[in-house]
Amino acid sequence: MAGNRTFTMIKPDAVEDGHIGAILEQITASGFRIVAMKLTQMTQRDAETFYAIHKERPFFGELVEFMTRGPIVAAILEKENAVEDFRTLIGATNPEDAAEGTIRKKYAKNVGENAVHGSDSDENAEIEGAFHFSGREMF
Repeated sequence: MAGNRTFTMIKPDAVEDGHIGAILEQITASGFRIVAMKLTQMTQRDAETFYAIHKERPFFGELVEFMTRGPIVAAILEKENAVEDFRTLIGATNPEDAAEGTIRKKYAKNVGENAVHGSDSDENAEIEGAFHFSGREMF
């Protein structure tokens, strides 16, 4: 189903602030079907592996620390043109640049604590989804 699934995480800041329900409501109201979802917490090793692409970036340590500080909600979403449509729904990485009504405009605190992750390609959606879910956890 390439092109029809994407991966998201509701990040620790949004979980801590009690935004899980509101974010999930906005996602489903936008036509996405949740095919896998769980509340979990990333270990340091999980976060380092998941964000390995950023290992050489100056913010890597901060990112790992942030993503391991509390629970996240991991989910696989399904909809035609899922990756692109979800990236539009969540808005720009920096909430100051995000369009009105987007998830990050509503719930993100800043560029570092930006409420949600969304896959940036069909390939990464598949990799990221498989990182968090086994095949028998997807419906």
